[in-house]
Amino acid sequence: MAHDLFLNRRTLLKGAGALGVLGATAGLPFRRALAAGKLTVGFIYVGPRDDFGYNQAHAQGAAAVKAAFPNVTVLEEENVPETIEVQKTIESMINLDGAELIFPTSFGYYDPHVMKMAEKYPEVTFLHCGGLWAEGHPKNAHSYFGYIDEPQYLSGIVAGHASKTKKLGFVAAKPIPQVLRNINAFTLGARSVDPAITTQVIFTGDWSMPVKEAEATNSLADQGADVVTCHVDSPKVVVETAERRGMFTCGYHATQAPLAPKGYLTGAEWNWESLYPRFVKDVLAGTDIPSLVRGGLKEGIVKTSAYGAAAPEAGRAAADAVKAQFMAGDFAIFKGPIRDNKGGTVIAAGTTHGQTDIALEKMDYLVRG
Repeated sequence: MAHDLFLNRRTLLKGAGALGVLGATAGLPFRRALAAGKLTVGFIYVGPRDDFGYNQAHAQGAAAVKAAFPNVTVLEEENVPETIEVQKTIESMINLDGAELIFPTSFGYYDPHVMKMAEKYPEVTFLHCGGLWAEGHPKNAHSYFGYIDEPQYLSGIVAGHASKTKKLGFVAAKPIPQVLRNINAFTLGARSVDPAITTQVIFTGDWSMPVKEAEATNSLADQGADVVTCHVDSPKVVVETAERRGMFTCGYHATQAPLAPKGYLTGAEWNWESLYPRFVKDVLAGTDIPSLVRGGLKEGIVKTSAYGAAAPEAGRAAADAVKAQFMAGDFAIFKGPIRDNKGGTVIAAGTTHGQTDIALEKMDYLVRG
């Protein structure tokens, strides 16, 4: 059974530094034992690993690594903010435990923290979730992400079929490209069912703001939205609030079906249980990992939640038909003409942005509707 170390590594680092332990170990070369299938892997989460959301999805991936590789030691630390604290956690994992592969899983960890640590520890492989690697960045700082806008589009289709008011709600943390891409995909999916459908978006300002998330969900309900989804770290508050208000919900990150037995339609989930063991296998084998790793439904990096009892049959059939096109590589979400919500053309007629188009990772607009 794989080793599972789940400790407050920043506290250990502080104590070890006071005792002079780090000074004695920081300069030592790594003792690799990859031929024996041995490796120490660190996972760092910005919130609790049982949050029914972003962090739980990553923790499920870490659990899959443990199950697949008995000789791999898995380190985990939760509630690490996107500050210099993550650097302390990384140094602790490397210097106290000999970690050679680290997954810093939160978006804000990448710049400057992961890049700084990657430069300092060139023998360690960093696999960061969501960062946009570019030429000039450390070669050992890799970026991976999934095209979760694909299942978001499918969620929009189901939401479009379920909605009676034609008003959808979206609770979002920050207007960064990844969030805007999800909002737009969800809206485009819904409007493919009925162009009269609109999405009201409320930004809370940060990844975990439970009070604001509840207020936003209630506000959307008061404005007539009868389906709500979100892009926050933990959808738990949004989904539970919506269930109390009698709304339909589409989940995100992981399944929230147990939280909304009446209103859960479907959701967009990460499939880190599939990707993380593949990364570890590559590291153990000495296989080069690309600087940018991306993939969607076809590549098994993202998936859809099982349909809830509330999901209408017409919505299921329509979503399944488009999902088959995604799996075949025959469907593009962002195909022109597409206008933004101010009336300007953002993707011209005849232009298609495929999923690998880096322009989509720099998205700075909301679509019409």
